[in-house]
Amino acid sequence: MLSVSPQWLFTNLNNPQVVIVDCRFSLTDPLLGRQQYLLSHIPGAYYLDLNQDLSSPQEEYGGRHPLPNVNQLAQKLSAIGITSEKIVVAYDDSRLAFASRLWWLLRYLGHKQVAVLEIGFSGWQKAGYPDTNVLPEPQKGNFVPQIQTEMVVDWETVKNCKDLPEVVLVDSRESDRYRGEREPIDKIAGHIPGAINLPWLEVTDTKGSLLPQSEQRRRWQHIAAAKEIVVYCGSGVTACVNLLSLELAGITGAKLYVGSWSDWISRI
Repeated sequence: MLSVSPQWLFTNLNNPQVVIVDCRFSLTDPLLGRQQYLLSHIPGAYYLDLNQDLSSPQEEYGGRHPLPNVNQLAQKLSAIGITSEKIVVAYDDSRLAFASRLWWLLRYLGHKQVAVLEIGFSGWQKAGYPDTNVLPEPQKGNFVPQIQTEMVVDWETVKNCKDLPEVVLVDSRESDRYRGEREPIDKIAGHIPGAINLPWLEVTDTKGSLLPQSEQRRRWQHIAAAKEIVVYCGSGVTACVNLLSLELAGITGAKLYVGSWSDWISRI
């Protein structure tokens, strides 16, 4: 299970085996996501913040959104009732940018029972599904992380493998950022030499709904036979949308360069 429909989630709103997580966030207004959650969210949903929960503070190296401290994140996941047997459903309102970060993080920590909601919160509301401002009670879970170290690569690895013919390096940012024509966030524009561009926004339609599996397969068909695929973006967040797309396409084993472009340029 990689994604769930709004119908499935509505049917399972009261299922004790399902934990719903609101991941709404704004890179330009870091407080907005939590404010939106407090105003209205899917019934029973807990909130996890990209900066406070799903990342560590930025340092000199490692990019703008380093991976969170594993023990601290495990405590937070336990407090919202996530255990090994629970199904976790993540949603946002940003075309899966932040829900996919949680989806990927949980898999990195060994939790396979995690899916994203196929539509954003706005789509959920427009479809007539319920929302609430009632906050769920804290839970007593016991999340035990089992880190999958093979899912990540660092700067040194990317530097050494990016020119190998059997490795495909995928830049997930918008095409104008990839080409270096626009750079709204990082100090240097451009891309890692040798990388191809498959923008993360192509995983969903303009309304934020996940495209069907056939479209996900089509996106990756030209590199499906690659021995190794490494995916990056600006800071290791939206690249997770492409990693979700790869899984939906049936291509497993792709790796995340967590530091991504923001880490790469800090070392050149």
